[in-house]
Amino acid sequence: MAVQKKIPMRKCLATGEMKPKKEMIRIVRSKDGEVSVDLTGKKSGRGAYVSLDRDAILTAQKKNIFASQLNAEVNDSVYEELLSLLDKESKPKQ
Repeated sequence: MAVQKKIPMRKCLATGEMKPKKEMIRIVRSKDGEVSVDLTGKKSGRGAYVSLDRDAILTAQKKNIFASQLNAEVNDSVYEELLSLLDKESKPKQ
C-alpha cells in the first residue's frame, strides 16, 4: 500500500483560499524590516503568501494587505516583481 505524502497548504492573504504551497508565492520581511519576494520559500523572516493570480496580487496591493500582515512598509516594486513573475509564468514555452 502506497503512503500518501502530505501536501503543505497555505492561505492566500488576498483571497482567503487554502492552496498547496507550490501554487503560492511567499513575501518575506527580514529582521531589518526589508520586504522582498521569496522564490525559494526558505528565506528567514516573517512570511506571507499570495496566489499566483493577477486579481489576488492587485487586491493585496489595493488593500495594502502585506504591510499590515508583515508590520512593514511594502514598496510598489514588490508588487511589480510579483506581476512580472506572473507574466513569465503565463507565457507559453517555445
